Amino acid sequence: MSSPGRTDIHDRRHIELLVDTFYGQVREDPMLGPIFNGVIGDRWPEHLEKMYRFWSTVLLNEGSYTGAPLRPHLPLPIGGPHFARWLQLFHGTVDRLYEGPVAELARRNATRMATMFQERITLHRTRPQSFIQ
Repeated sequence: MSSPGRTDIHDRRHIELLVDTFYGQVREDPMLGPIFNGVIGDRWPEHLEKMYRFWSTVLLNEGSYTGAPLRPHLPLPIGGPHFARWLQLFHGTVDRLYEGPVAELARRNATRMATMFQERITLHRTRPQSFIQ
């Protein structure tokens, strides 16, 4: 059932609203904020631009993102509760702003990414010699 005011994610403008809204919450979150703000510092505009490209590539097949998104997360002091909170904020943001197949794809991809990151970070910490990025 469609809700008034919500559409699907169709373009870069929708991606920017999603990313800006989500990371606005992350920056203020008692659990995630200190980690993200501590690492990113005053480089938020660059980080947000990178996230626009990442999600535009994942959701709109734009192809503007290249990189290894896992690598910067490996040294961070994050674990299961952090990923659960990240997903809670991300899914909540998607659900408040959008609905439709691409919005659902965003939710699924975020869940897959969080699961993969958590598994790889755990492997890296417990068996760094066997870790392959």
